[in-house]
Amino acid sequence: MTLEQLLEGTVIAIDKPRQWTSFQVVNKVKSVIRQTYGIKKFKIGHAGTLDPLATGLLLVCVGKATKRIDELQSGEKVYTGTMVLGATTPCYDLERAIDHYYPYQHITLELIQEKLSHFTGPIEQVPPIFSAVKIDGQRAYVYAREAKMGDEIPSPTPKKVLVKEIAITDFRQGEKIEPLDLIAHTEAIENTRCQSHLYNHPQGIIPEHLPQIDFRICCGKGTYIRSLARDIGLALDSGAFLASLRREKIGDYSINDAISLESIQDYLAK
Repeated sequence: MTLEQLLEGTVIAIDKPRQWTSFQVVNKVKSVIRQTYGIKKFKIGHAGTLDPLATGLLLVCVGKATKRIDELQSGEKVYTGTMVLGATTPCYDLERAIDHYYPYQHITLELIQEKLSHFTGPIEQVPPIFSAVKIDGQRAYVYAREAKMGDEIPSPTPKKVLVKEIAITDFRQGEKIEPLDLIAHTEAIENTRCQSHLYNHPQGIIPEHLPQIDFRICCGKGTYIRSLARDIGLALDSGAFLASLRREKIGDYSINDAISLESIQDYLAK
């Protein structure tokens, strides 16, 4: 690819790895382009942020393609992943430790399917406090990550989003644990709570006794799957958080067309 072709407008589909921010991916692509073509200034950006713990399709726009960012972000998106039931975390995923356990013995696949019907179509959701939405001009995650225990954190404004489809692809029931044992679990967490290294779950694994559901979601712009997990947990009279998330599609772009960060040099050489 010549420099002229690149700057005329190129969308590079990247398979974002876990624990990379979208900003870091853009910087990596920028660095490779600078080294390959010997240029310093050019336009580059991404269409649709992926959380650090999420993987999958991230569209990096170069040159005149940056004018398409709003258009690309508006495209229909498809996600797959796993939700854990019967517990919550402050950020709704594994960036922070579990902060509470809830009863889950009453949850069945039939109950899940029934409750999911309330989460399709136009819905209103509150973005996670660990997100890039702005509160009074500041990114929400800045408030969340700088807050100390007991600090009052402002809440993001609810917004309307469109969820076209939610499909359960697998359901793992979990183990039977008595309510008193769940209380003991929660008390132990309260007594040993600590700050973890960013993006690493301090327990290292998801507690094996908790039930899990694998899903596929088709949705519109601005939908937070972490918030869906939280709200689904509430609807089930329990708790839930996101254990994994992968973006499979954005509009006409598919993860099958994406390249790894290690392949950017080869991609530009074509």
